[in-house]
Amino acid sequence: MRDDRAFISKKLLFMYSLDDIDRRLLAALQTDAQLTSEQLGDHLGLSASQAGRRRHKLDTTGYITGYAAQLNPARLGLSIQAFVQVHLNRHSAEHSKALAQLIARQPEIVSAWTLTGEADYLLRVYCAALDDLNRLIQETLLTHPTVARVHSQIVMNQTKADAPLPMAHD
Repeated sequence: MRDDRAFISKKLLFMYSLDDIDRRLLAALQTDAQLTSEQLGDHLGLSASQAGRRRHKLDTTGYITGYAAQLNPARLGLSIQAFVQVHLNRHSAEHSKALAQLIARQPEIVSAWTLTGEADYLLRVYCAALDDLNRLIQETLLTHPTVARVHSQIVMNQTKADAPLPMAHD
């Protein structure tokens, strides 16, 4: 027996296409996810109820995947941001799963990607100090049996903040 809500949501996802108002709504929410239906309506030239229905439709069709606060790492004492490339010495589904579980358990690793090319993984890391980054690399990543080597790059300055996704037009 399938979950009918999930089935309906997936069906709606493929049936619903964005119009210009939806794109403007998504762009506004990427800038400020706390906008009320009234504020969205004012911004879009719609009533609050119309804006709320559109927002709900974008939620249920999977265009919006969640809402989160953006925190200031420096205010939290996280003065080191780094990107860490991980190179594996062995490749298998089992080893990839084990490494993914290790990555998921490390709160310093805030995002991770698998890659094509020379490196197998790219990790974005925030630490309070260089010692913490060194410990993560030396005692956690390099001790994993499938990790051959890592290459880290410490961020000196972020010249462009994480930006909203571009709103492509059909």
